Amino acid sequence: MLQIVECPRDAMQGIHPFIPTDQKIEYINALLDCGFDTIDFGSFVSPKSIPQLRDTAEVLNGLTLPKNRSKLLAIIANTRGAEDAVQFDEIDVLGYPFSVSETFQIRNTQATIEKSMGRIEEIKGICDAKGKSLVVYLSMAFGNPYGEPWNPDLVAEHSYRLVERYGIEILALSDTIGSSNPAVISTLFSTLIPALPKVTFGAHLHTTPDTWREKVDAAYRSGCRRFDGAIKGFGGCPMASDALTGNMPTELMLSYFDEHGVDTGVNCLSLAKALEMVPQIMG
Repeated sequence: MLQIVECPRDAMQGIHPFIPTDQKIEYINALLDCGFDTIDFGSFVSPKSIPQLRDTAEVLNGLTLPKNRSKLLAIIANTRGAEDAVQFDEIDVLGYPFSVSETFQIRNTQATIEKSMGRIEEIKGICDAKGKSLVVYLSMAFGNPYGEPWNPDLVAEHSYRLVERYGIEILALSDTIGSSNPAVISTLFSTLIPALPKVTFGAHLHTTPDTWREKVDAAYRSGCRRFDGAIKGFGGCPMASDALTGNMPTELMLSYFDEHGVDTGVNCLSLAKALEMVPQIMG
């Protein structure tokens, strides 16, 4: 079954003018009507780090949660964030950003790779105790801009360790700077998915307007069945060298699956209503 993850959190977090809380609530409620498998809606991190998301708890309290709704995912960067997030019954999934780059891991979470491994073990225990799922995002999975060692074997090594040592069941390979290409995407997914059959592998791909299709196609044909996107491609990593690099546009990704007769579970009419709201929300 295909899983489509909509990521308004990723789209909003880099926008500097503060988006009013009531607008965020209205927008995420519209997304809840669409039928996405999961909505990455907010984060429990320091407001100094991401001021745009300082109202995540208020947004959550304002949501209307229908029966058989999308799962709600919140990003956390440490055990304190995890402990805060699991107090909310409405949150189903926590996401932790783990990088195969030491430099980026320290910049992103103020922790080394080894320290982050320890955090993951603690966070997994917190999630298990509260009946929550944990997604580990493998950032820099498709390349490293810092001159550090990188190759598919390194990504595989970290994946095996996360699964075998800590019992991680969902790993999202993240194209942090838009460096992925079909060859690398195919190599990683076609190698890791058969090697770790109990793991759900996701694709959090960043793209330029002219490369989105080939990236989705490579991941899908290599066995990936979980895809992250953000409507209109808003968001993405500010370190990307190409200003046109952003998140995978959800509406384009859905068009690919529609062309190939793949059921996404997303209601097109509800999605159209959400699309109309984007200019007001994102500016």
